[in-house]
Amino acid sequence: MTDPWSTSATGLAAEIRAGRLSAREAVASTLARIDAVNPVINALPDVMAAEAMNAAAAADEAQARGERIGPMHGVPVTIKVNVDVKGHATTNGIVALRNNIAAEDAPVVDNLRAAGAIVVGRSNTPAFSYRWFTDNDVHGRTLNPWDHATTPGGSSGGAAAATATGMGAVGHGNDIGGSVRYPAYACGIAGLRPTAGRIPAYNSTMTDDRGLSSQMMSVQGPLARNIADIRLAFAAMARPDPRDPISLPVAFDFPLPATPIRVALFRDGRADSQVAGALERAAKALAGAGFAVEEAAPPAFDEAHRIWLSFIASDMRRSMLPAIETFGDAAIRASARHFTGSVPEMSCDECLAMLARRYSVAREWSLFFTRYPILLMPTSWRRPVPIDMDIKGAALGAELIAAQSPLTPIALLGLPGLAVPTGLAEGLPSGVQLVADRFREDLLLRAGEAIEAAHPPLGFPPAEPPAVRS
Repeated sequence: MTDPWSTSATGLAAEIRAGRLSAREAVASTLARIDAVNPVINALPDVMAAEAMNAAAAADEAQARGERIGPMHGVPVTIKVNVDVKGHATTNGIVALRNNIAAEDAPVVDNLRAAGAIVVGRSNTPAFSYRWFTDNDVHGRTLNPWDHATTPGGSSGGAAAATATGMGAVGHGNDIGGSVRYPAYACGIAGLRPTAGRIPAYNSTMTDDRGLSSQMMSVQGPLARNIADIRLAFAAMARPDPRDPISLPVAFDFPLPATPIRVALFRDGRADSQVAGALERAAKALAGAGFAVEEAAPPAFDEAHRIWLSFIASDMRRSMLPAIETFGDAAIRASARHFTGSVPEMSCDECLAMLARRYSVAREWSLFFTRYPILLMPTSWRRPVPIDMDIKGAALGAELIAAQSPLTPIALLGLPGLAVPTGLAEGLPSGVQLVADRFREDLLLRAGEAIEAAHPPLGFPPAEPPAVRS
């Protein structure tokens, strides 16, 4: 077989289960890859080499004893630094939290370990995990492996860059406004934002409860180099936990809609040429696979984006801005000021009315999905952007927020979204987003596999990428 570090998660699991590869060999190969690539990309600020090798040895010994093994037995994975891993700091990209040591694993980490996955390192995030870029004063900047002048995305940019370069077969991320889908898009891999409640979230290191926007919209999800690996990791992650009272035991497969399954293609003049081209390629792939693709726009799209902006900004002003001003680095302070400064403040009554309207918009989308079970749309209106665009003035910050509006309604409504790559365009990854009704990740994965069949995974970025952008 090829080098284990370059093998898919499903391939590794199959080889290890069959006894043709050991967990030790899989982890050792991945750690060697990390040693070679991470000093350049800086995706993993905490490499857990000794622990990973000890876990791999224990996995091999358990298998040799004939014990039951999980579906991800021996597969190397990475965990974002804003989620608890026992014995390691949950920094969330904040200097003041570099000694914030977790006493227990978060539920999503428990679930991955229970499936047999082996944690090889922690992936980088911006301070407070609140930018579409990945840079902070405690861990430094993560680079996009395709072009160092372009964002790797955020906030799960470390997870995406690590996964894209083979520093783990699967990356863990989280998403409140695109933080799984946008990094996957920027780094040319797949990323799943599951339905809210699918995968449990809880950090014992947190001293306060999460804000309301996080409780309603933030989810945990996998990033991987192909859809089969997304399917494998999603099933492993999605086990409810009593520490998260909104996590739910839900089936993974439901009856299929009438065939051919209808897909709404959301075209819009805001899309740049690279984004428009990716949409056309994906639509052609789906049509060729037997889906019925029709042009249609989802309801109240721009209104949903405005509600997301107001909800996030209101919650930030209440619960995050004081901490950002006290503990944040210069970049997150500037980004937060530009963001909240662009969104009018609301009274309590106005905020409650906005949340009531959210329910009505959710109903409109639910009815839309009865006609079109799958929505094909951009991940962003523009190709991956230059680094730090959000802090280079209020005008550019506002331009970025507008460009990211395809990400936000899905988060607002708690829907699942899947970022799927469609190849390279002018040296940068291109891709699309698939959206479905709540708990219909099965439809997204089915459609994602059809796009992937026509546009195979990109492979690994060059060791020294050309400067695509000045």
